[in-house]
Amino acid sequence: MKSYQKLTAAQAAALPAGRGRLAPWWVGSGLLLAAVLLSTVTVWVLRQVSGGWLGATPPPRCLLVPESRRFDCYPEQRVVVTQQLCESRGCCFIQSPSPAEGKRGVPWCFYPPDFPSYTLESLNQTALGVVGLLVRREKAYYPRDIQRLRLDVEFETDTRLHIKITDAANPRYEVPLDVPRVMKRAENPIYSLNFSQDPFGVLLRRKATGTVLLNTTVAPLIFADQFLQISTSLPSKFLYGLGEHRSSFLHSLDWNTLTLWARDVSPTESFNLYGAHPFYLLMEEGGDAHGVFLLNSNAMEVALQPAPGLTWRTIGGVLDFYIFLGPDPNMVIQQYQQVIGFPAMPPLWALGFHLCRWGYGSSNETWQTVRAMRNYQIPQDAQWNDIDYMDGYRDFTLDSQKFATLPSLVEDLHKHGQHYVMILDPGISSTSPHGSYWPFDEGLRRGLFLNTSQGQPLIGQVWPGFTAFADFSNPDTHQWWLENLQHFYAHVPFDGLWIDMNEPSNFMDGSEDGCPPGELDSPPYTPAVLGDSLSAKTVCASAKQKASVHYNLHNLYGLMEAKATASALITIRGKRPFVLSRSTFPSQGRYSGHWLGDNRSQWKDMYYSIPGLLSFSLFGIPLVGADICGFSGSTSEELCTRWMQLGAFYPFARNHNTQKEKAQDPAAFSAAARTAMKDVLLTRYSLLPFLYTLFHRAHLRGDTVARPLFFEFPRDVATWELDRQFLWGRSLLVTPVLEPGVDSVTGYVPPGTWYDFYTGSSVNSSGEMLKMSAPLEHLNLHIREGSILPTQKPGTTTEVTRGNPLDLIVALSPHATTWGDLFWDDGESLDTFEKGNYSYVVFNVTQNIFTSTVLHASTEATKVTIGTLRVFGVQKMPSKVLLNGQEKPFSYLDNQVLTVSDLGISLSQGFSLQWL
Repeated sequence: MKSYQKLTAAQAAALPAGRGRLAPWWVGSGLLLAAVLLSTVTVWVLRQVSGGWLGATPPPRCLLVPESRRFDCYPEQRVVVTQQLCESRGCCFIQSPSPAEGKRGVPWCFYPPDFPSYTLESLNQTALGVVGLLVRREKAYYPRDIQRLRLDVEFETDTRLHIKITDAANPRYEVPLDVPRVMKRAENPIYSLNFSQDPFGVLLRRKATGTVLLNTTVAPLIFADQFLQISTSLPSKFLYGLGEHRSSFLHSLDWNTLTLWARDVSPTESFNLYGAHPFYLLMEEGGDAHGVFLLNSNAMEVALQPAPGLTWRTIGGVLDFYIFLGPDPNMVIQQYQQVIGFPAMPPLWALGFHLCRWGYGSSNETWQTVRAMRNYQIPQDAQWNDIDYMDGYRDFTLDSQKFATLPSLVEDLHKHGQHYVMILDPGISSTSPHGSYWPFDEGLRRGLFLNTSQGQPLIGQVWPGFTAFADFSNPDTHQWWLENLQHFYAHVPFDGLWIDMNEPSNFMDGSEDGCPPGELDSPPYTPAVLGDSLSAKTVCASAKQKASVHYNLHNLYGLMEAKATASALITIRGKRPFVLSRSTFPSQGRYSGHWLGDNRSQWKDMYYSIPGLLSFSLFGIPLVGADICGFSGSTSEELCTRWMQLGAFYPFARNHNTQKEKAQDPAAFSAAARTAMKDVLLTRYSLLPFLYTLFHRAHLRGDTVARPLFFEFPRDVATWELDRQFLWGRSLLVTPVLEPGVDSVTGYVPPGTWYDFYTGSSVNSSGEMLKMSAPLEHLNLHIREGSILPTQKPGTTTEVTRGNPLDLIVALSPHATTWGDLFWDDGESLDTFEKGNYSYVVFNVTQNIFTSTVLHASTEATKVTIGTLRVFGVQKMPSKVLLNGQEKPFSYLDNQVLTVSDLGISLSQGFSLQWL
């Protein structure tokens, strides 16, 4: 046998016309083949002893494939795969022991090594990369397979590769997402790309290490009209991303299939949830990282297996891959966001504490909650209402009986520097008498709703009863949405909008008339979606929208609504928009934040919120949080106290509760619990300058805000599976209590010196699990050596807080530069950075001298002063402290904390402080 041919991009122009048959993927070397033969023979002998084969002995070509490398040839759900069904597809059938209930196991039906695939017929150089023709000579087993494909490869940057496979002859649906267009080919890529000619395959390596990042020859490429499949080997088992799902942060590769199809369902393990994010990050041996993004919005599943390997299956569109080479995990996420767009800068008030519940019942009851929070001086920036403020649950209406005083409540919130957010659903009531409900009448007149395949408005059922669904793929719908919001704003001047039910959710399957027969609603292959149907609790896939059919646009619905909503808020308020969306898709961070949906008041739900936060950090949506204390079910005082402590460190912090459960706002609890909740919120508010700066860095360059530990310690393998702790930026380690009835918590402390946030006492770690005291009123926070955190005396709103003096915390490092920064603007105006209306200050320490350097100044910085400097890790008591050369009083504690108070320096002025 001839080992398979590799074609580098440089060799592409000299590609020979001949097509010598290549050896299959599993022949790597004689040694590997011998090992494979030995392992499969062992398995065969065991199976003979345990009961023999079903039918005849499988052919030798099938026995050669080890179990972990069996790529599924019959992934259909709810089908008992028989030998006859399997072999009708030309695949190998070997029955394996059944897995545990609800789990997938080794596929019984899998591809033989010589299963027909595409051949690379030609490959030619282009200005940006190469273009090739792929030809399939034997039809695959799904209808309308496409026999001639076009391969486009662009070497876009030194760390980004773009590979696109589509129909060579006919246009196909592609995601309408603005992506960067490069003008020249990368000059020094850190990757090398080779091609297998027959069968066609891509082999991508990292030049520095030789690690194979992708090898798509492991299973055949299938490209039919409604079934597209490509598989690859993976260089390790450490894979993250692929949302939205409830799971540990690190995915299991034990025959784990993740489905991407937006669905309204309470977060449950193994279900496809509200959003779709076809992006994964993978950690390679040695600490390098890379990411892969499939730009495709159709129903999809990603099958993970222990080889390690991965299979993408989607039922429409094209295969449009971006690969990001890092090599650092932070850089991978930055590179991903260079393609999908950086997140918007939120208004400062969005980073305060938000309070909501479904079932306040009236605006007066809502107001009582606000007053109780003020009475106990508990920080709160925004009060929200769920659908109970509406008249009959209809958008853009107000219950004139129970919520008559809502305009007065909103006025009162504004007088106290607070904000108001309300919910909106995309389902528009269709049953009001003609002429009595403008949103439906006008939407119908302008033709702005999803239509059935027959061209009539598709009618489903949501909270108000029968509803039509706004088509946000139509630009005219954005204008109608704006006009509706303007009408409502005239009565209730809201500050932000909460867009829910936008998967879109439907209490019926499809519509009031079901869905028509046909291959959009009943495709040849349906991924493993909850409900076994594309229309389960949503609209028909055959529904017509302006941009395409819903079959293609379903996963984009929440993104398109968020885009319309953010735009409307900018027009109405002239300030930075605040939008919170349940359904999301790549680039959503440009328009909205996200909450993790209808969770439950259970300890495990509190834990699962951390992998949720971290996953959305990967997806470029840093403004993310879970419903603090749980949405459904009844919380306990202990659970809610611990959850408020964790939730105070969600980038987006909102306590939200369902109807008919006891209140769970901080004011509803005992004095001890209330005090613990208030204290942790005050801690959050003190850290707002630091948090706001992290969001600036996310907006400017795609840094994460809530950050996995391995992002900062990628070579420390002990951090790769951690998802019960997280960092804010690079500097602040959060170790919450996630279990009942304990007064301590064990957490990992990476190597180095860490300082207790509250006291400044140091902890020196070699990289170990440490037990920390955690009484009910205490959340463990540690600052990393080499960091400078800008904090502020906290008030009860962000407006009050931002006028208070700053307190700079310096965490000295004996080994590294000590550094920090601060971004400061008015907290709400549009595009302050882009227009230069901001201040940016850098802090550093070298040889006992702290320096504040103003790199960019605005008038806002003159309104705030630096009051205190605290330095952690000063190893001996100074004899004196000099501020700009003038002696200054100070205090020094035995735990090596130096404090200099009453500095009174304007943030707009640089200064130095030295201790001798």
